[in-house]
Amino acid sequence: MDRFPSVESLAEAKEEEVLKLWQGLGYYSRARNMHAAAKQIVNDFHGIFPGTYSDILSLRGVGEYTASAIASIAFNEPRAVVDGNVNRVITRLFGIGISIHTTEGKKVIAAIAQSLLSPESPGDYNQAVMDFGSMICTPQRPGCAECMLQDYCVAFAEQRVTYYPVNNRKINVRKRYFHYFHIVQEKVTFLQKRVASDIWKNMYEFPLIETTTPMEFSQLEQTEAFRRLFSGVPSLIVDHRLTLKHQLTHQLVHTLFYRIIIPDAYPFTTPLNSIRIEEKELADYPVSRLTDKYIAII
Repeated sequence: MDRFPSVESLAEAKEEEVLKLWQGLGYYSRARNMHAAAKQIVNDFHGIFPGTYSDILSLRGVGEYTASAIASIAFNEPRAVVDGNVNRVITRLFGIGISIHTTEGKKVIAAIAQSLLSPESPGDYNQAVMDFGSMICTPQRPGCAECMLQDYCVAFAEQRVTYYPVNNRKINVRKRYFHYFHIVQEKVTFLQKRVASDIWKNMYEFPLIETTTPMEFSQLEQTEAFRRLFSGVPSLIVDHRLTLKHQLTHQLVHTLFYRIIIPDAYPFTTPLNSIRIEEKELADYPVSRLTDKYIAII
């Protein structure tokens, strides 16, 4: 907020600076979306944040929950908010046995939430329900004994409070194996930008080989990707190695960092899609929390 005191200043910024300031907070798509939304506000709304649900929803990265919250709390528009807390309160209160992650379940809960909304004070009402869910109607050990809705609650009457909300979604955690090469020749190193639609898009990292299974360094040396990366270099010095695990919502990234020293006399071509920088410049580039952990200890 100090760096971007206005929506115009954020809209005019370079994406790399935005990502660098966001570094370490995770969910980097949020930073890219905020940047894009700032440009929309400047270009489409004359620099003024839109004041209606439909216009707020048109902003990059804004979904129904966020649009409803802003429209009701900031602009008093009668739009019911449905978040995890609201899901829990409504499904328990009305005994809704449909999964909250199905189209039918979402539709039923949204309709009930909208029917209960106070049209005079939608923002206060939405915040009250969310606070009630976070303080009284909690996921585990809810405060049913002190709940003023106890006499009306289907889940309490059934003695099945923790059964609700029904959630049939299974989270499959994908395992990935990253092998980073911190290549150093004299005082120079190399970074590449992640441009694919994947985790950490548009962030920088060291040259990477991703494998489908764990591999030791001796096994990596036999891969075609390794040969391409170090083509023409007769010998390498492995100076440092670090192993890290990085847990994301749906992914577990097993990572090996190798610090590779290439003697000054050997010719070395900048790896494909990489840039050549001074090692002292590493801190100037936006990197993932994973890479930042490594940089902090080298």
